[in-house]
Amino acid sequence: MSEIKDYEGIQEFRKKARRKAVMAVGGTALFFVVAFLLCMCFGNYVMSPSEVFNGIFGIGDAGIVQIARNVRLPRVLCAALVGAALSVAGLTMQSLFKNPMASPTVLGISHGASFGASMAISFGIGAGVFGTYSTSVMAFVFCFITMALVYAIARTRYGISTVTLLLSGVAVGAFFNGLVSLVQYVADDDALQEIVFWTMGSFNKCNWDSVPVALIPILLGIVMTVLINRELNMVSAGEEQAANMGVNVRNIRIIAIVATSLCVAGSVAVSGTIGFVGLIIPHVFRMLVGPNHRLLIPLCIFGGAAFLMIMDTIAKAGFEMSFPVGVLTSLLGAPFFIYILKTRKKEVWE
Repeated sequence: MSEIKDYEGIQEFRKKARRKAVMAVGGTALFFVVAFLLCMCFGNYVMSPSEVFNGIFGIGDAGIVQIARNVRLPRVLCAALVGAALSVAGLTMQSLFKNPMASPTVLGISHGASFGASMAISFGIGAGVFGTYSTSVMAFVFCFITMALVYAIARTRYGISTVTLLLSGVAVGAFFNGLVSLVQYVADDDALQEIVFWTMGSFNKCNWDSVPVALIPILLGIVMTVLINRELNMVSAGEEQAANMGVNVRNIRIIAIVATSLCVAGSVAVSGTIGFVGLIIPHVFRMLVGPNHRLLIPLCIFGGAAFLMIMDTIAKAGFEMSFPVGVLTSLLGAPFFIYILKTRKKEVWE
């Protein structure tokens, strides 16, 4: 009799958990839809929702159609893709290294990608083979190089210390940041302007050609992360425990790093370096719903997309003078970083 009651209690608990998960994902998805509509409405010219819909479908005034379809829509889509990608990348890295401060920016990956993009912009490296996609390819290649370098420096025969990992990321990121400054120093005026755009992080030059450049690597990276969500749950609880349960930790680590690099490369290719999104969003959702990646991944996709769309809209229309969204996310992210450092000391320094 007690076994039956225990079974019924477990079933009831599972039902409540599923209900909570559906409500969390559904609520975040609804928030994303509302944010998307608001971001399409607001800018230098404020449009009503009906004007937005008419403009997207090519109905009505030609000026409204141009703004809605060819200016605002690709920009908002790029912001959504980049926000989702950086959030998922941050979630993956925090789980992989079991540290709430791990993110593409903190570990230097974004700086490495910016250096690759800077080389393509300034010296045309890869243009002969990859054409207009050379900037994206170079960003992708240097994502791998940077992550591999950080990983190699942090790794010892005793494993990977999170403190050493973070310090390695800061050092490697500073190194690539210095290389970007060197490229800026020797670049001509046109290339310099482009490189400054990458380093500050902005969607000002996003158009319909930018959408597939971001979409393809980001989609691949997110799909790879979704496929290993169960293994990430185990690895985040402890690599030794995961190995005892049959998880090939080394392979999962490689897949996770490749997925993160794809997400960051796709993001940097269209927006440059936008910091702290991958730190803020995963941490907030983990505090709200717990560590289950099956739930966290969709939440980070919708939440990260909505967050960066809103930040970009505030950056371009919320002040008298428009400024790069990367500046705004850094202003928000730095205090959040300090908050994590002060409140999660045990996890950060273990």
